[in-house]
Amino acid sequence: MFERLPEPKVSRVYYTPSGLVAVHEADCLSWLRDQPDNSFHAVVTDPPYGMLEYTPTQIKKLRAGRGGVWRIPPSIGGHKRAPVPRFTVLADRDLATMYEFFHQWATALYPTLVPGAHVFVATSPLFSHVVSQALVNARFEKRGEIVRLTRTLRGGDRPKNAEDEFPDVTVMPRSAWEPWIAVRKPCEGTVANNLRRWKTGGLRRPDGPPGLPDGPFVDVIESRPTRPEERRLAPHPSLKPQAFLRQIVRAALPLGEGVVLDTFSGSGSTLAACEALGYRGIGVELDPHYVTMSMTAIPRLALLPGAAPAPPAAWVTARTPGTAAAQL
Repeated sequence: MFERLPEPKVSRVYYTPSGLVAVHEADCLSWLRDQPDNSFHAVVTDPPYGMLEYTPTQIKKLRAGRGGVWRIPPSIGGHKRAPVPRFTVLADRDLATMYEFFHQWATALYPTLVPGAHVFVATSPLFSHVVSQALVNARFEKRGEIVRLTRTLRGGDRPKNAEDEFPDVTVMPRSAWEPWIAVRKPCEGTVANNLRRWKTGGLRRPDGPPGLPDGPFVDVIESRPTRPEERRLAPHPSLKPQAFLRQIVRAALPLGEGVVLDTFSGSGSTLAACEALGYRGIGVELDPHYVTMSMTAIPRLALLPGAAPAPPAAWVTARTPGTAAAQL
């Protein structure tokens, strides 16, 4: 088992001034087991993948710029490369641990979701099959994958220390896409009946906000690397762009009603998309560094062009009784 950050002794909860979004500083597995059944209507999350890179030892190396399992080259061709995990170092034991973690997560998540709730999980082409199988084995229905088309600097390198000897060889394909697993908790009866009772079961068509194409929600989304202005507001190594997240988050609530959950909320980019769209959102984050970051990042990310007006970046701490969904 990988080492994990210690679970907070007291779960702190932060709310945006609008009351739309809350962030819980807690271990998501313990937190989920305390939530009532049928509390949440969708999940949009970017987990810590194999977990190895987010252990205390590796996080310390990342923040010191010393690497470890994080790949931190200074620059290539004048472009500074963002830190990315060396997923190719994951051994069979690491993949087995990954499966077990996501199976535990999916098992704890399942009863908290209403029937028909969709779950979108960011993964990597190298191990999306492991995460996908863990979720299916926890009784979720596989609904496909969302392909985020984005050209990055990951992959495409020549053999290390033999670049001149093998100039026409690429060790692995240059990454130009990112898979987001899409699963669903089974509906009660037909999708129409499930929509009437639980407001879930399908996906919202992207024919509302300006700038989004008409027609059904599709599983291939053109995207770009996260913009520098977003990274300045939320310097998280796995930050996803608002332009992409707002499409996923909007689709996750087919009638625009309910609560979107992010159990690995990091610096709050998914929750910022909720705030921008006027959706209710709840995040859970174990690392206090990212919880603090999200307190200022969420309202500011939500104010970026294309977002609905949001309140000032003033947060409050609360320990009020009751369920997370009911407190929004």
